[in-house]
Amino acid sequence: MAAQILLLEDEQAIADTLLYVLRSEGFGVTHVRLVQEALAAFRQQPPDLALLDVGLPDGNSFDLCREIQRHSELPIVFLTARSEEIDRVLGLELGADDYVTKPFSPREVCARIRAILRRTRRPDPDAPPARPPEPVPPPPPPAGTLVLDEAAQRVHCRGEPLALTRYEYLLLATLMRRPLRIFTRAELMDLVWADAPDTSERTIDAHIKLLRAKLRERGLESELIQTHRHMGYAIRLPD
Repeated sequence: MAAQILLLEDEQAIADTLLYVLRSEGFGVTHVRLVQEALAAFRQQPPDLALLDVGLPDGNSFDLCREIQRHSELPIVFLTARSEEIDRVLGLELGADDYVTKPFSPREVCARIRAILRRTRRPDPDAPPARPPEPVPPPPPPAGTLVLDEAAQRVHCRGEPLALTRYEYLLLATLMRRPLRIFTRAELMDLVWADAPDTSERTIDAHIKLLRAKLRERGLESELIQTHRHMGYAIRLPD
């Protein structure tokens, strides 16, 4: 639906120019020449924005602005031949969104109106609700018999994640990053249990035992994790 503009301007030549440009840009425009006419038009059908000349035969639009703002948060642009700073300050202090001094470019006025409406216009309550985005299906499990998924911090066994504790995952991931490389217990303590310096090296042996059991439950050889006597542990990844 086109945005509706209330134009209060008593000089017909200026009004005609603005009416032509605003309507050619797709706005709906109601034109009035007096403050009282503008107030009646506002009460009958509140617009999306008011473009108000300041000096008018039956008053000034500063008073109209006060009255409008008692009832709504309508965006307001003042349009005037006055260039004194006091008028600009008064208009802005009253809550105007912009202040354009004559002579002006009608196209610039349109651009300012569009910018204000982008900031202030509320969604149309009669518009159909936006469709929710289509759910994104989860990515397929990594291919392979035993796969390290570091982004998800998981290890997949034949397409299904292994149920691992934090330290089990860190230990298995450390081994899987360097297949066949022998890690000493001291290295594993530094890499996996860095935040638990009081942990005993026996903890490594206990976690290796648990990992072997979980791999065996999935039908893999428990000896994929190899013990190298007096040296440490390594993993041989299945094909």
